[in-house]
Amino acid sequence: MSQASMTPARTSFPKDKIRIVLAEGVHEAGAKRLIDAGFDVVTLGGALTGDALAEAAADAHVLGIRSKTQIDGATLDGASRLLAVGCFCAGTNQVDLGAAGARGVPVFNAPFSNTRSVAEMTISEVIALHRRMFDRSGKMHAGVWEKSAAGSHEVRGKTLGIVGYGHIGSQVSVLGEAMGMGVVYYDVEAKLPLGNARACGSLAELLETSDVVTLHVPATPTTSGLIGAREIGRMKQGAMLINNARGSVVDVDALADAVKSGRLGGAAVDVFPEEPSRSGQSFTSPLQGVPNVILTPHVGGSTIEAQAAISEEVAGKIVRFINEGTTLGAVNVPQVDLPDQSDAGRGATPDARRPHRILHFHRNVPGVMSKLHAVISSCGANVTGEHLRTTADIGYVVLDVDPTDAAPLLDGIRGIPETIRTRVLW
Repeated sequence: MSQASMTPARTSFPKDKIRIVLAEGVHEAGAKRLIDAGFDVVTLGGALTGDALAEAAADAHVLGIRSKTQIDGATLDGASRLLAVGCFCAGTNQVDLGAAGARGVPVFNAPFSNTRSVAEMTISEVIALHRRMFDRSGKMHAGVWEKSAAGSHEVRGKTLGIVGYGHIGSQVSVLGEAMGMGVVYYDVEAKLPLGNARACGSLAELLETSDVVTLHVPATPTTSGLIGAREIGRMKQGAMLINNARGSVVDVDALADAVKSGRLGGAAVDVFPEEPSRSGQSFTSPLQGVPNVILTPHVGGSTIEAQAAISEEVAGKIVRFINEGTTLGAVNVPQVDLPDQSDAGRGATPDARRPHRILHFHRNVPGVMSKLHAVISSCGANVTGEHLRTTADIGYVVLDVDPTDAAPLLDGIRGIPETIRTRVLW
């Protein structure tokens, strides 16, 4: 590794003054990555709500959260310093992505780092349900010895139906086939089957075919209530249902009724329509006490390995954005991948005429780039590099300019009416 690549990039703001607040017990691997990068990092154990959230947001340059802290437009209105939000989890439903993007605040997550953990838990539940292991374990804890093969089955030869054949669903497919199961899947998009898996033409076909159905779909308007009483009625008599996806996907009352009546042979549920905001709080569900139903507290991706991988991935994206302007992996703003600028202006003071990197979020309307170029030209600078990406509403351009004074350049750019946010890397 060259000496240049080992030298941290200089930013327009002292790194030790950039405050990063990590809530909800974000794994220490991410905190370490951010601390090692030179930032001021504060870690909190629980979710942020109310006044505590408003106070943290107002003081932070980066907010790191998991699934419980909700960041809406009102929160963002009081967060004028906020440069980015890190969702240290797979999803981003807890953030108003449009409001964040409109303010030039990219949101980063780690959509695939917990894939293996969820897939492994799913397969373990397939086996546990077919062997009624949790019912038998409960009786043993109660002092009842019930040695019987009644209701116990091998999974070999059974048909595993996977709804949602993305990163998790496809791994479940591989593991299920390795267990000797036949695998069918249904996805709204055409997906290449792995191994001997077979695509179904409709959700109804999958439900009617499968001995156990496992759900791996995102929370969207089209997946809300995806599995209700009608869909459960299409499933094979005695089939099993597993939901390790999102709580909005399954009608839990209909599911409880189906298992109680014997229409279904069992279920495993890790996600619920309403969940406590923190550990130790009370929880109720129609599925409690129902035979051969496994309930877990939204821990499908919660292994040490997954949490460490998620934490490192999101922290790495945050470091690159602050140091380089890279938005690769952001879910709500244009994605721009940039080269390192470690050597730019080394040894210079912020006011010296030398190279600068300009990060500019703007409304995506005609004429913005010509206005930017006019400002740069009026400062006697030359554009040495330009990286532009746009969405329907937002443009993000990174400009390397040389040489110029930063202050008049910033003043000119911020005076462009379409400007959302501008930052300079020294």
